[in-house]
Order: sequence, then structure tokens, then C-alpha cells
Amino acid sequence: VMTTYIVLASFTDQGIRNVKDTTKRADAVRELAKKFAVTAKEFFWTLGSYDVVAIFEAPDDASMTALGLAIGAGGNVRTQTLRAFSRDEMNGVLAKVG
Repeated sequence: VMTTYIVLASFTDQGIRNVKDTTKRADAVRELAKKFAVTAKEFFWTLGSYDVVAIFEAPDDASMTALGLAIGAGGNVRTQTLRAFSRDEMNGVLAKVG
């Protein structure tokens, strides 16, 4: 069972200086993710507080965390990772509430 994660990314100074490479960097992240058994589902470039929103599926938190650290080490973005629950997953959580 794969878990869904939403990653909010903001360009660093280095990332914005090389913004013309952002789609190539997304392709590189997609390939990098495979090394951690993570699947990059979608990338969206956005307006507002975050520059990129990405959706990943990973087998566990450790795999997603390792990918996040590897992405951060590239120096182009700072990220915030959110664990996402599907409707069915949320219904399972709610069933435990009482």
C-alpha cells in the first residue's frame, strides 16, 4: 500500500537564478524518486506562497523523508511535506475516533 504525500516547494536563491531549468529539475526528481521506491505523480508550478506543488506516493515515511533530504541537498528548493489521506483512509481514521 502506497501512501500519498503533497510537497510544497519554494525556490531558494539558487533555484530562482536557474529557474529556466525548473522543468528539467522536476524530471530529475522524478528519476531520483525511483531510487527511494517513491513515485512522483504530478508537479504543478503555482502562484502564491509556494512555487511548486508535487504529489508523490511512497511505501513509508522513511522513504519519503530520504527523498526529501536528497531534494533539499540539491539546494534549489526548500520543501514542506504533508501526509495526505484519501477519502477511504480518512473514513478508517474516523472509525477509530469513536
